[in-house]
Amino acid sequence: MLSCEDLMQSLQECVISGDRTPEHVRHTLRLFTDKLSQSSRSDVKRCKERCLEEAAQLLRAPEVQLGGLEERHLLLLVKLLLSMQLQTANISSACRKVDQMLQHLANVDHQLVFRETRHCLLSIVHTDQILSIEDLQRACMFLEDSSVGREVWRESYQSMLNKVSELFPVVLQQESLRDGPLCYTAVKLCLQTFQLLSSELAPLVWEKTHSSSAVQTILQALVDIILGQCCNRDICLLAGTAVAMLINTAPESRAGGAAAWSLLQVSASEPWLLTVGALQIQCTLTGNEAVARLAVSRGLLTCCRPHILLSSRVDATEMCLLLNGLFPLVYTLCEEKLDCHQLAFEVLALWLKRVKECLAEIWRMTGVSLLSDNSSLQQQLVHTLWTNAESPVEGVSEFVREAFCLLLDVYNEDCQHFCDTKKILYSTLLQRIIELPWETKAKYHRLCALLPHLGTDTVLDQYAAIPNHLLKCLSANHLSPCASELYKCLIQQQRRELCAGSESPSELYLADRWARRWRPILHEALTSDVPLLQNHSSTHLLPCTFQVFPSAVDHLLADLDPYAPGHLHAWACVMSSYRASTGGSPWSLQGGSTLETLRLALGSTEDKVRLAALNLLCCSPKTKETPTTEEMSLMRMFIPQNLNLDSSPFRQHFQAGVKRFVVRIRDSCLARIRGQKSKRKEDANHSEDMLEQGIGFVEWLGHLPYSYLAPGHSYQRKKTVLLLLSVVLETCTDTWSPDKKKGQPPANIGSLIENARQRGQWDFFSRTKQLVLISCLEDSTNEIRELSAGLLLRFFPPRFPDDITTVLLIRTKQLLRSPRVHEAQMGALTMKLLLLKSQHQPEDGRLNGDVYVSSGSDSSCMMRFLVKELEEHYLTAKADMILAARTKPIHGVVSALQRCLVEAGSSVHDTLDRSLYAELLVLLENITLLLLGVLYGDQEACTTENDAPPSLCEMGNAISSLIAQTSEGGQVDEEECVLLSVEHSLVLTCCWVSLKEIGIFLGFLVEKLLTEFKPSKHLLEKEDLIRASKVFKNILLKCRHWGAVEGCCVGFTKFCASLLSSSDPELRDIPAHMLRQGLQVVQCPRSTSVTRRAAGLPMLILCVVSAEEASKARPLLAHSMQTLLETAKTPLPQNWDQTLDLPQVCAVHTLQALVRGSGLGVAVLQFAPPVAIVSLTLLSSACWAMRNAALQLYSSLCSRMLGQRPSSEESGPTQHCMSPASFFLHYPALQPFLLDELRGAAQHLQTQPNEAKLHLQPSLYPVLTLLAQLQPGVQDSTGTLSDFLPPLLQLAASPIYSVRVMASKALVAMTPPSEYMHILVTLAAQLPRPQERCCHNRLHGQLLQIKAVLERALIPADSAPPPALSDMLSKVDESLWLVTEAQRCPLVRAVYLGVVDSLRRFCCETFLSKISDILMHDLQKPQTGLQVGLSSFHQRAIHFLCADLKWACQIWDSFLAASPDLKLSLVTWVADGQGSQQTSLKEVMQRVLQSNLREALLSPNVEYRRTYLTALVAVMAAGAESSLPQHLPQSASLQEPVLSECVDLLLGDLEQQRGGPEFLSQALCAASLLLPQHSGSSLQISMLQRWCGILECHRCPDAPEVLRMACAEALCVAGVSLMSQSLKNHSTLMIRLINTGLYLLQDQDQQVRLKAACFTSMLHHVRRGESQRSVYVMQVNQAIQLLLELLLEDCSDAPGTVEVLLCHLPQSDLRRVLTEASEKGCFSLYEQDQANVFAEPSVMAAHVLPHLLQMAVKHSESSALAQSLRAWAEQSVEQVSDSLAVCKELQPAETLTPAWLSLLMDHWFHSTLCGLFTRAAFLLRLLETCDGARCLCDPSSLRTSLQQVLSRLGQNGVHFPSALAAALAGEQPL
Repeated sequence: MLSCEDLMQSLQECVISGDRTPEHVRHTLRLFTDKLSQSSRSDVKRCKERCLEEAAQLLRAPEVQLGGLEERHLLLLVKLLLSMQLQTANISSACRKVDQMLQHLANVDHQLVFRETRHCLLSIVHTDQILSIEDLQRACMFLEDSSVGREVWRESYQSMLNKVSELFPVVLQQESLRDGPLCYTAVKLCLQTFQLLSSELAPLVWEKTHSSSAVQTILQALVDIILGQCCNRDICLLAGTAVAMLINTAPESRAGGAAAWSLLQVSASEPWLLTVGALQIQCTLTGNEAVARLAVSRGLLTCCRPHILLSSRVDATEMCLLLNGLFPLVYTLCEEKLDCHQLAFEVLALWLKRVKECLAEIWRMTGVSLLSDNSSLQQQLVHTLWTNAESPVEGVSEFVREAFCLLLDVYNEDCQHFCDTKKILYSTLLQRIIELPWETKAKYHRLCALLPHLGTDTVLDQYAAIPNHLLKCLSANHLSPCASELYKCLIQQQRRELCAGSESPSELYLADRWARRWRPILHEALTSDVPLLQNHSSTHLLPCTFQVFPSAVDHLLADLDPYAPGHLHAWACVMSSYRASTGGSPWSLQGGSTLETLRLALGSTEDKVRLAALNLLCCSPKTKETPTTEEMSLMRMFIPQNLNLDSSPFRQHFQAGVKRFVVRIRDSCLARIRGQKSKRKEDANHSEDMLEQGIGFVEWLGHLPYSYLAPGHSYQRKKTVLLLLSVVLETCTDTWSPDKKKGQPPANIGSLIENARQRGQWDFFSRTKQLVLISCLEDSTNEIRELSAGLLLRFFPPRFPDDITTVLLIRTKQLLRSPRVHEAQMGALTMKLLLLKSQHQPEDGRLNGDVYVSSGSDSSCMMRFLVKELEEHYLTAKADMILAARTKPIHGVVSALQRCLVEAGSSVHDTLDRSLYAELLVLLENITLLLLGVLYGDQEACTTENDAPPSLCEMGNAISSLIAQTSEGGQVDEEECVLLSVEHSLVLTCCWVSLKEIGIFLGFLVEKLLTEFKPSKHLLEKEDLIRASKVFKNILLKCRHWGAVEGCCVGFTKFCASLLSSSDPELRDIPAHMLRQGLQVVQCPRSTSVTRRAAGLPMLILCVVSAEEASKARPLLAHSMQTLLETAKTPLPQNWDQTLDLPQVCAVHTLQALVRGSGLGVAVLQFAPPVAIVSLTLLSSACWAMRNAALQLYSSLCSRMLGQRPSSEESGPTQHCMSPASFFLHYPALQPFLLDELRGAAQHLQTQPNEAKLHLQPSLYPVLTLLAQLQPGVQDSTGTLSDFLPPLLQLAASPIYSVRVMASKALVAMTPPSEYMHILVTLAAQLPRPQERCCHNRLHGQLLQIKAVLERALIPADSAPPPALSDMLSKVDESLWLVTEAQRCPLVRAVYLGVVDSLRRFCCETFLSKISDILMHDLQKPQTGLQVGLSSFHQRAIHFLCADLKWACQIWDSFLAASPDLKLSLVTWVADGQGSQQTSLKEVMQRVLQSNLREALLSPNVEYRRTYLTALVAVMAAGAESSLPQHLPQSASLQEPVLSECVDLLLGDLEQQRGGPEFLSQALCAASLLLPQHSGSSLQISMLQRWCGILECHRCPDAPEVLRMACAEALCVAGVSLMSQSLKNHSTLMIRLINTGLYLLQDQDQQVRLKAACFTSMLHHVRRGESQRSVYVMQVNQAIQLLLELLLEDCSDAPGTVEVLLCHLPQSDLRRVLTEASEKGCFSLYEQDQANVFAEPSVMAAHVLPHLLQMAVKHSESSALAQSLRAWAEQSVEQVSDSLAVCKELQPAETLTPAWLSLLMDHWFHSTLCGLFTRAAFLLRLLETCDGARCLCDPSSLRTSLQQVLSRLGQNGVHFPSALAAALAGEQPL
């Protein structure tokens, strides 16, 4: 058949260009062929489908009368479509679209379509060659996706079966074919044939007279695949399905059942005979038995009809295939520990599903209940589902859950059929579920399944703790989904029950019933202080609540006060969720207060509150709902205030919210355009207004980003505005993105674009905007560069203008030669951009004289240019490495090759030819050897195989020697220099970055070459791949730099994966050979030091085994693990040298790399038990390196086995989600080993209890650590874990403290809940009596175990005490002497006190009073000498005493007489955050701490001074931050002389900077808290001036972060009070404090900014007099505006106000900036970062400008202000005029020049322009409003000049904020 292109050409010539065809038909067919041509050329699946869909619409158009075409023309059309169908054979959806067109043609001439389809099919089968994979794919396509093709198949299936039967023997003989796609596609074709042609095939199988040898051969091949001839698991499973589908063709159930029973012999180890109807084949198991059983059971359950599944055996009629044949097979698979465990449970769920379908027939056959309460079937099912619910294997838990639901459904139907009303299984399961710990994830899934069978009332009554447990689960990420699902099931079931109980209940009634149970729970969750709980409840609980009970919104809103903590977020979440879920209007819910509350939420300091409010604004179930004018106004206010936020999640949600809003605008505008004609005049006017408003909003939003993309703006702002720009371009342009399934613009978007452009708007792709995005290509961050390049490629015109292309190429060449890595990456990205843009250049287009970009050869020419450039870099490095590192550092060109060859999207075969590829490969190999030679210091040494890689020290020496040889002075002495020289850094960076880039590039290049393999253009030979493998091997084994190794591993993994997936066995052997070499290196003894161990050796092995296909058996991984384990277990030689690398140590390190490797996933878990045993055994090795490696391996393995620890907002449990029973179920081999380890350690303690010699068992502590991490509180149904308890109890006597602690934690994990009280009573009974001899270690360990078990047993805290607890309490009471001095060990006393503290709520007051009295006496007693553990006991005693207010006051009142150690313990307790909950105690502590402050400040103990100040600040600030200035606690104030002295001491320390940053920060906070207590005296003013000076000193960006935070806290605790009271008449100090606040609001640290915003909010709150409400904390950008307004409001005429405003403007000396830019060069690898990269002077200028303009207007109100402004104008007019003159001289040319592009990318240039134009606008306003200033300059000429310069700059890529542009245009900026 001719190609698509030839057929299109023929159709064009014969039909479309013919005169006989009507013009409208020719036009439609021309469009039709264009769409087919586009589809044929496109490589993107979605593009193909879209073009085919459009072509089908054209073909079905009514004006196309195909019946009028001549037959030969119609034949061309059919052939063209068949050719298209064959071309898209591997894309099912595209084939179906072509088939729809063929069916349309078949309606015109069916015989023609049938004949041509038959010709295509017969051309596949009527050939002497065996079927290729393309033939099989086409055959599958005709069978599955072609209606006419299936008709042809029914006639010709015999021929195809013969061809397939010829293919299978050939495939199964070659390993490369039987595990590859050819075999898979052949099996798939058989399956489709058996399924779709069952009636035609049945006689060949079931009738002896028609039996076919071809079918028998196929069946033999399929069974051989199942039994192990094929290692690919997917093919085995598909073969099992195919055989089952063949059995399903049986015409009667008896024959089909006999064949199915015969197939169940699959697990037989001896040869057996399979009989399928008339076919008989010999079967022998040759592979994995489990996979064979899985394939057979899965296939039978999937394919067989019920009458086959219920058939009985011939020799045992009472046996049923489904119950007696398949279930034992499936159950055994689930009980075994397989690497395909998830598939076993998928089959179990499938078995239950088929049982449910066949239940009626099963009852009829058996006559008894299937799942009676005593049946073994029920017990087996419950057991296997219960024990595997926590499986760590991915997918198992989901299938277990599905099977559990099916089991309950089957049981329910079973009980109903046999009238069993008790349904004991349900209540039994509910009780077992209740007993599970709340942390168990499976608990909630089981409840969801059980709920419909028991009802909500039963479940909630018996399990009353559900609400509390739901809240706990919502506080943890891993449990929130299952808890949310349970809540949804509960309320859905509740509504069903309520609706069933009464007729048509109202929504209000239903919501009221909901509120009785759930409103308090949701209110608590939504207003909680736990962020995860808040987030999960609003995200998961609210939507389903409103979907089920819409009227619940009123109940939830009734309890919310927007000013209460946490309520504003809850309000916004409730409102937005209600609007999104129900579509109801939120504005009518609370009257007029809704918008006011929304404004509060939009301006809140909390990101989550603002996001929830944004969601309320943007969300709507209907995208055509027009945003109101108020909503648009709020969005215009909100968007600019949220552009510079640190939070990445906030940016993502912000982008999503704005996109929803813009989509609403777009869709509503489109709807209005469509409906304009049919509306009345009034409606049309309103519609036009809304249309103009919507288009205007998009225009504003589309222009906004360009004002903030210039260099000098923060990364946060640039990233946000680029995301917003992408929103506008994705939503409001007609650009179609083939990689996106959703979110494409509507088909009629063109009408809206045309409407907007008629209004002069929506010019999204102007040249100036393109220049702004081009300037972002050289941003310092990779994300900004990538986003900008992506927008230029996706949306902007397909080619750059010639001047831009030329300048960019020049710039790119410079960047590729930069030694700075990020600049080289900029060049690589720009080169890729140029390549993609140049593909649309005209035929004679050139980028440069030596780089052609004509269409068709542009890519290859650019590749030749880059290869030539790389060769030039190599030759330079070969001649002079230091020169190359500075001017031609290689890595930039390699990165550009990677970008252009691999990422550009074009075919490598169209870009490279054989010679160029060979040249490139040799060049990369030579560069690698050259760079390694530099690091070796010897070019010859790096080429040898056996030489060890140089250590990091030797690499440094080699580079130093190279520098010394190159320098003119000879040997350079660097001994005195600690830092690396510039040359050293350049050479080292050049080497390692280039090696990394080579590894990445080579791996991705080989992958793409093999993926795009073309037989006609064979670029890769085996020798090339071997050469590439040597490059990888050299980098990984001969370079110690981790950056090079890690980067190379990325490419090497791609390289190995590509080869291992190849059908060529020789190619697959290349990585296997490298693996064998790597393992051989591991096993060989070394003659090198461990410090020289190659970092890349373990990574080489990891990369190869990670590249294996997951669906196969992973033989390389198994071989590697076996070899490494054997090597690790090899005994050390007798004369081993610990300074040399041992093979055993290297093997353990390699095992660790495999265990940690993310690429292996759970595949390594099957080797977990032997690896754990080896690592624990090797901890006893005599070699320290071995012990170190084994411990690292064990730690990594535990993390892999237990999974990631769940994140929780609480302090977090140390346990994982896997219970001990589940752990040992999945790793059964570990249970006896770990138990033996514990028993051995315990046995030694028992045999020699009095021996003073310390016996170490290195594996003991790691074993205990593992057990302690298991999830406690799970019942041990089997009782097998009880053996762990005796040795754990005995380990309480260990002489090692950490062992005793960890044994207590392990005891909690291993003890089932039913044994808690027994263990406690037993341990308490063993506590010694006074004077009784005891082992202190044992006593301490027993008390630790009692405390640990108590803390677990008494959860929840409000539960009733267990009955056996009274015995426990009496024993503890009898052991009171353990806390007295009679017990001489402080550690024992401390842990006993901890036990009593745990039991405190159950103890009597007398007992507690006795203990408190003993503790008080002990604490007040002078201590003599040092005692181990005494400090810990003191801390515990203080904690115990201060829990009771009476004793707490007593101990704090005696503070002055306490010993220094006790004082330190007390203030440490306060500094740790204790005691702040009790108001009375807090007042006592504040009084004591203030009265002793002077003494503490004069103390010589530095730690005591620091801790004391921390405690004082903690106590005082707790009251200050929660109170307004007029409500600050004044009950405890120092007397004036002492107060002044203390403040003076603190300020003196701060001024002299005595102490570290931590101490100084606490000193500043303490001084700030004490300052407001002064009376209004001159002394206070002098101190305030000193205080302000200290704030100004420490607010600067160079100051430590902790001090900047202290400045912000000082403003909060003292600034508000002072500014509202003491400083009202001291404007200078107020100005200084406001200025400090402005600086802190621009701080780099987010917490500092938030604290400064808190200061502003408190100040605003006080000035508004809102004393009754809590403080509303506003967002940082709002706080800046507010402080500036406050400055003008209170201090506009004060001296210094203008200076404060002007000091926040960037410099305006443009001449100096241009001079520095022209002199700038690249002298080092790194640029000096600014101290504050968050501050944006140009944005601050936009904030300040409106207030400067107001100052100009107010000049007449104050003579002092007028004089100050005139003086500034006189000083500034000359500089402004000079800088404007420079701007005019700088006017860019009509075409882009390199110099102008450099300026566009200079951040000093843009910020200076902002500073200049801000000052110019201020000066202009002064000249226009101040009569005395007009003589300085003519305002009209200045305005004209400014506007001309601004317009010219705007046309050439310089954009300014709207406030500045408005001021210069004469408008009043917002």
